[in-house]
Amino acid sequence: MKTLHVVGYKNSGKTTLITRWIRLLKEKGLKVAVLKHHGHGGKPDMSDSGTDTMQFLDNGADATVVAGGGAVQFIWNEEPDFMQLKEMAATGNPDILLIEGYKEEQGHKVILVRDKEDWQTLSLLQGRQLVIGSTGYEVECHRINHREDHDEIDKWFNEWVEEGNGDETV
Repeated sequence: MKTLHVVGYKNSGKTTLITRWIRLLKEKGLKVAVLKHHGHGGKPDMSDSGTDTMQFLDNGADATVVAGGGAVQFIWNEEPDFMQLKEMAATGNPDILLIEGYKEEQGHKVILVRDKEDWQTLSLLQGRQLVIGSTGYEVECHRINHREDHDEIDKWFNEWVEEGNGDETV
């Protein structure tokens, strides 16, 4: 399984980019998993309080698993470490794992830069493969100046997928 982090600050286009890349990968017949860091503080949005799942959690369940209709929902009332999360995301044996966030974790990264202030911090990250956004500085990897340049960005991504030089994991 190849993994690629897509990192940047709020409203830099991470989710939009990952969503587009999921479609590209599915068109190639590949299996895709996504691991997202919920960076907005607090817990991610949960099911409606009237659901069985929330009743279980509200009454002390440490985890719930609901299966039906060809899908599974798993809620764990504790946050595992990053490696455990990657293992969970790999359960379905995807070809590609796209990771939104977790910029401090090791791995190959696509960095989305909005402005020079972002670059001051993001330039310190290890594993840079692609920088999207004009930084005003030289970078030691491939750079695409505008996040709206979808054709060039997708061309880079397709080459990354085909080359097999990704961060192999799990």
